[in-house]
Amino acid sequence: MNLKETTPTTGGFTLPGEEGYEALTLQLAKTWGADVIRDSDGTQLSDEILNAGYGIYSTICIIRGHNAWAKAHPEALQQTFLSTQPRLAGDGPLNIDIMADFFAEQFRPNAGPAALGYWQVYDRTTGQLLPNTAWQYAGGNILCIPAPEAYHRYTVSFLAYRIWEEISMYNHVTNQWEKEHLLPVDPRTPAAQAYLYTWLENWCCTHPDTTVVRFTSMFYNFAWIWGSNPRNQSLFSDWGSYDFTVSEQALADFEAAYGYALTAEDFINKGNLQVTHMPPDAHKQDYMRFTQKFVADFGAKLVQLVQRYGKKAYVFYDDSWVGVEPYGPEFARFGFDGIIKCVFSGFEVRLCSGVKTQTHELRLHPYLFPVGLGGAPTFAPGGDPTLDAKKYWNSVRRALLRVKIDRIGLGGYLHLVQDYPDFIAYIAKIADEFRLIKSFHERGAVYTLPLTVAVLHSWGSLRPWTLSGHFHETYMHDLIHINEALSGLPVQVKFISFEDVKNGGLAGVDVVLNAGRAGTAWSGGDAWRDPALVTALTGWVCRGGGFIGVGEPSAVAGYGEYFRMAGVLGIDRDTGARVCHGRWQYQVQALPGLIPAGAGVNGLDNLYLTDGDTTVFAEDAATHLPTITAHAVGKGRGVYLSSFQAGGANNRLLLNLLLYAAGQPLNPPYLTDNTATECAYYPAGGQLVLINNSATTQTATVQTEKGPVTQTLAGYDTKIIAL
Repeated sequence: MNLKETTPTTGGFTLPGEEGYEALTLQLAKTWGADVIRDSDGTQLSDEILNAGYGIYSTICIIRGHNAWAKAHPEALQQTFLSTQPRLAGDGPLNIDIMADFFAEQFRPNAGPAALGYWQVYDRTTGQLLPNTAWQYAGGNILCIPAPEAYHRYTVSFLAYRIWEEISMYNHVTNQWEKEHLLPVDPRTPAAQAYLYTWLENWCCTHPDTTVVRFTSMFYNFAWIWGSNPRNQSLFSDWGSYDFTVSEQALADFEAAYGYALTAEDFINKGNLQVTHMPPDAHKQDYMRFTQKFVADFGAKLVQLVQRYGKKAYVFYDDSWVGVEPYGPEFARFGFDGIIKCVFSGFEVRLCSGVKTQTHELRLHPYLFPVGLGGAPTFAPGGDPTLDAKKYWNSVRRALLRVKIDRIGLGGYLHLVQDYPDFIAYIAKIADEFRLIKSFHERGAVYTLPLTVAVLHSWGSLRPWTLSGHFHETYMHDLIHINEALSGLPVQVKFISFEDVKNGGLAGVDVVLNAGRAGTAWSGGDAWRDPALVTALTGWVCRGGGFIGVGEPSAVAGYGEYFRMAGVLGIDRDTGARVCHGRWQYQVQALPGLIPAGAGVNGLDNLYLTDGDTTVFAEDAATHLPTITAHAVGKGRGVYLSSFQAGGANNRLLLNLLLYAAGQPLNPPYLTDNTATECAYYPAGGQLVLINNSATTQTATVQTEKGPVTQTLAGYDTKIIAL
């Protein structure tokens, strides 16, 4: 089957337009088959573009771009709690410059009477909170502790206004903009809500050509705290953080709603902040629910306003998405017509596709900026945007074969592509590929193995697929690699919490997967202290389920075993208590077809087998410690991996281990025999799609119900075969 002859040639593509480049905009709209043209931060659409017959997306970040009003109402600026680095006291008074650690263009201390009541000074040596009478705010940025304990370390936690909206700040730094810094408005107060509502109503009246309002996203950014020292400028970044939603008004409203007061330390958490990678405490969970309800209450009013003007409302699931949890209990109340997700990887495709809304759209990379997120050139000397696009598409495509997405698009400055004809041609190829794959999904479901995997962590179904950031920001976590591998595998995937396990959430599940470092939200931390959890999961495995643990699964100190599921896994990790104990000897055993050529995982120190029935399938060559093991318990199996890194051979390794843990054959149909390639089969239309995930030419064979199919694919290529 010829790809070009069967591909829909238009639709499902959003093009970034640009005033002053009308001919380029309209030409590329035809070349890429666009049906929609959008603006981007820093660009405008001219009347020629608006009147060219395309749908028009207009980008709105509702809380920025209101500097005149914000300067007249400085109390309505968004805020956060900041905490200084510990300062060492000497023999006399200790003066602390509370802004010494922070980027002065981003933050300004809030020392108003109400705000000062939330400031806290801690003796971090003892862990004790100082009474307010033990310190004095001296004005400016100086706080004085008149009589500290000599050689103790002290921190100051304080409310601070954010005086430069972070996405605006990033765009300024990336593109060397010389524009006024945009201030972020907090819609918590009635005055701010009234202003923003009136502003949006006027905007809708004056933009009759807009067909879709793209909210970016609603009110609050992910936390991105910049420092004063360029050697450590990004002090903290967490895409799932609620730190930037706080204010005196929010804290007062919370106390009225929940009956108790939050403090600075509830947010600062000994300097660790309430990072998404740690299990949430009860206060954080309450505050998240409180914030989600507020964002949905006011957000729904803005969405309904847009829709009353005959426009659709989409939300961009990045940047200011906090409070807009798309899998949360409040999301449906917004009434969004669509969701747009910025994607670098396959798991982000899956995150977008499952949201309950009418339209699902992906914003592809590379973004049309001179440099990328890491500062490397893209559309600049030394850059290769076509190769970048191939690599990003390579990660995204394998997930697109598993789930339907409605639209794709680009963002940024369109004029940058003028000198890159190979990039223009490759985006045209991507657009055609996408439309064809979408058409296959529309005819019927993709073939999927009879295997359901439940990923078990603290957040459960509230935050499926994500680990609070893009792959390049959370790559060090085993679970993000597992999510990335799962995103393109032919299995059903769900995400469950520890409470779900105890409340019947394992019904219909074949394999439970728990992965992560000890104490994290992903491994589970103190959740494993609950014997009801351990008993429920162990009983489920004994009755025939499969449990896969990666890294330090179910790890918590204080018991005879470090891994609470060690009895199922047949392996545990010594934290120092067993250095005098003997070790079970073993021989590495081979199970044909289980570990593909080139697959393997990094070792973890101090692992030991808990009994002689554990099978070792692989070990670390240097330490001779097991890295892949299996253990039978009752009618089920426990499988352990010391780590996991996504990639061609390892992705297939994970699939094989899932099949093995579920007691299913390792050689089902519709898999390629070359782990550098993958495939998907669409029974309704009889299409077999093969993809090459490597940069080099590969040959692959697929066993189908109609016999074997063998194809040779160029690097990163896609082939469609009619069966």
